[in-house]
Amino acid sequence: MPQTYTDFIRKYPTYENTKPLDDLRARDYTRLDRGGHIYLDYTGGGIYAESQVRQHQALLLEHTYGNPHSTNPSSMAATQLVESARHYALHFFNADPEEYDLIFTPNASGALKLVGESYPFAPGGHYLLTFDNHNSVNGIREFAHARGAQVTYLPVMLPDLRVDESGLTQNLALAQPGAHNLFAFPAQSNFSSVKHPLRWIEQAHAAGWDVLLDAAAFAPTNKLDLNVYKPDFVPLSFYKIFGYPTGLGALIAKRSALAKLHRPWFAGGTITFATVQGDKYYLADNHAAFEDGTVDYLNIPAIEIGLRHMENIGMDVIGERVSMLTGWLLENLTEMKHTTGQPLVRVYGPTDTESRGGAVTVNFFDQHGQAIDHRSIEELANKQNISLRTGCFCNPGAGEVALGISRVELDVCINAPGHENRLTLDDFRLCIDGKNSGAVRISVGMVTNFEDIQAFLKFCEGLLR
Repeated sequence: MPQTYTDFIRKYPTYENTKPLDDLRARDYTRLDRGGHIYLDYTGGGIYAESQVRQHQALLLEHTYGNPHSTNPSSMAATQLVESARHYALHFFNADPEEYDLIFTPNASGALKLVGESYPFAPGGHYLLTFDNHNSVNGIREFAHARGAQVTYLPVMLPDLRVDESGLTQNLALAQPGAHNLFAFPAQSNFSSVKHPLRWIEQAHAAGWDVLLDAAAFAPTNKLDLNVYKPDFVPLSFYKIFGYPTGLGALIAKRSALAKLHRPWFAGGTITFATVQGDKYYLADNHAAFEDGTVDYLNIPAIEIGLRHMENIGMDVIGERVSMLTGWLLENLTEMKHTTGQPLVRVYGPTDTESRGGAVTVNFFDQHGQAIDHRSIEELANKQNISLRTGCFCNPGAGEVALGISRVELDVCINAPGHENRLTLDDFRLCIDGKNSGAVRISVGMVTNFEDIQAFLKFCEGLLR
């Protein structure tokens, strides 16, 4: 290890600048090393600091909070904390409160559903999205289809799974003046970890599109500055950024974009007045019109605690560390070969650190070049207390391109007898017999250290024959 670390530092000398993260791990994430965990699933979920839990617990134990929908003392105390968290989240993303509002949701998927069900899709309108979107972004197409809007997918190209920008320009030109057009893409793919150019936002605006930027995989290790880049809608999940609490996300939206949305129903907390006999209701203004029922007022204060924790560390430090450890992981993984000369892994996405995040998606192959089932890799990793993730990560478009699954194969599978209304993963695996149906994702995060990466590389060496 000492010589290996020396080699690593020689290649990445600024890694020493991120040593405060090692100190933080030793102080505030003690359970990782105490339990011998090699946690490499940060794209799936962040790890919370012990101090976050203690601060939140103290807040709950020392005060009394009630349902915010009132003006009694306990309700007002809860309202103050909820609004403080809302304000701080906007501050964290440098979003001007005069321009942006923030709606608390159960998660990023809940934020996306708000947009999908309320966006004014109509004939003549268009929903444009990249192949590598998460399924919760893909799902918005069903609202577009139902209301007669056109839906177009923008392919990602092998080997790096990036978008051909000439194709983007051509598709952006399809927006019809006066129609409602929505363009959706991930700031960072949760499959390939490709970071798409944020300059696309203004390029799309200039062509007549509203822009939905999925920041769920990007925000945990990158600074998203909404004063520089100004998408109309930004869905995110807080647990992916700092681990705790789960079950809370947000839709950050331009106030002008919110004004375009038309909710298909109303709920408690979203209206100023409703009548049964008069069959009439009046929606509240701004975020209140979108937060159905009672918000999670006891957990929302933990969001501000988590964001302050991240701000104290510094997103630049986190991003620098993640980039260097990812570079080392990619370099070593791609050099591993069996005695037959066959590569151990195939990387789906960029094999360098240029415009990419900390998730490395691969499949493993034996000495004869035959694919090893990704599920068996997970089982072997589990035995060594290594947490990684397998499957397609709710990202079928990127998976289909990466794994070479064609439209013809998919059509045959979907139209096979018995698949009209139900298709299980095992059914799908039979349809594409001989091909991978998923992959292995190793994702580096805030408190990953060099030892974690070396432990995983040692695990990989054990697969060589």
